[in-house]
Amino acid sequence: MNLAAYRADAEEFVSSLDREYYLHFAGLQDEFDIETIYERHAELFTRDNVRRLREDGTPQLLEFAVQGLIGRELKAEQAEVARREAALEIEVDGQRMPWRQAPVVQVNEPDPDRRAAIERASLDASTEALDPLLREMLERSHALVRELGWPSMRVMCEELSGIDLVALERQTAAFAEATEDEYEALLSGPLERELGFGFERLRRSDFGFFFRAPTLDGLYSDGRLLGSLEQTLDGLALNPPGVITDAEPRPKKTPRAFCSPVRVPDEVYLVITRRGGRDDYETLFHEAGHAQHFAHMPASLPMEHRYLGDNSITESFAFLFQHLTQNPAWLRARLDVADPEAIEAQARAAKLVFLRRYAAKLAYELELHGAPPSLDPLREVYARRLGDALHVKWPSESWLSDVDPFFYAASYIRAWALETHVRRLLHERFGELWFEEPEAGAFLKSLWAEGQSVRGDELLHELTGAELDFGALLDDLQLAARS
Repeated sequence: MNLAAYRADAEEFVSSLDREYYLHFAGLQDEFDIETIYERHAELFTRDNVRRLREDGTPQLLEFAVQGLIGRELKAEQAEVARREAALEIEVDGQRMPWRQAPVVQVNEPDPDRRAAIERASLDASTEALDPLLREMLERSHALVRELGWPSMRVMCEELSGIDLVALERQTAAFAEATEDEYEALLSGPLERELGFGFERLRRSDFGFFFRAPTLDGLYSDGRLLGSLEQTLDGLALNPPGVITDAEPRPKKTPRAFCSPVRVPDEVYLVITRRGGRDDYETLFHEAGHAQHFAHMPASLPMEHRYLGDNSITESFAFLFQHLTQNPAWLRARLDVADPEAIEAQARAAKLVFLRRYAAKLAYELELHGAPPSLDPLREVYARRLGDALHVKWPSESWLSDVDPFFYAASYIRAWALETHVRRLLHERFGELWFEEPEAGAFLKSLWAEGQSVRGDELLHELTGAELDFGALLDDLQLAARS
């Protein structure tokens, strides 16, 4: 097998797909023409090439080929889901809005009943328009996995990624158990401040408004959003020319921020839909972490080390930059925040919600992708696991849409743990103002220069000799002593 030719074609495919993703989900074009791209590069994803890469290729290229084969088989359904999302509208109290913009409206809605009505309309619309396709894609992907010789999606993803998902779930379950008694107590104060009530009235539709944290708007002014990032990057002497920030509002722009590395390192898009306040800062800095990571990879790295590999690495750098927006030293230096106590309490509470949510998601997805005899009972499993984790009645309607492909939830989970170590290392070496030190930027660039050539656990072992364990988040949340 000619690996050089395969790499060149693979890079062109990934670049074309990321460009199409950017143009559609940034709201710049209605079409999501991935079918043409898959057909143009059809030879990448043949069963014969999967067999050859098992014999001669790198683990990253094999994983790419298998996932691409499944993606090619589902390309028409993926394109149709995106088309329906872009065209879908909902109506609440006589007001019509694009389905993709509904979450932005919801997180800025002060009336909890109207928030619930927006969520209900969104869920009803997606259940009718999207769920049949999502279920078809799920069932077809499971069948393809079996055709390729694996007994389940879980087994396949574990083998291709080298990550023991069952062992990871044991770590997240232990974290959830250790934080169970503290959970409501830690959230109660911030909930009361932002919502005016606590768990006795809390609904899932309230979480977005809670994360949005409008009482903190005076500390996170919209006018300083982009400037604070620019100052931070200047302090670290990070100025790669390849990063393009897209913060323009568009009706069909997805509310979910993303980074699209179209040409690594020379053309990397950072896309954000503004919601306002703290939420915008966290989202912008998270995606900036991705963008800086990709934009500092040497073009000479093999394509699989620039575009593929263990995404817990790029997610860890995204979380590292995101964490700055709650760092007291950064808040004083960049936003003139004299008393960050309310911000720290809010950030700590929000992070605990996310950690427990993803622990529950991983457990659910292990069941979903573990060759269940029937998918039907999994809808209620989803609602129960998420509801138990977050202590609210969780709607079951998002049991299909709240699933990222190929256990991407595991990348987030591992990244949260990895980030705590990298952040601690930066603080120890360069002080609490590490974000103002060009030497800290040089250290990050030395890590980014490796791309994703190793797994997150291997990178951590190289840096500190430590093992990657989700339990590190207990100490990060200052809960270790009470666990």
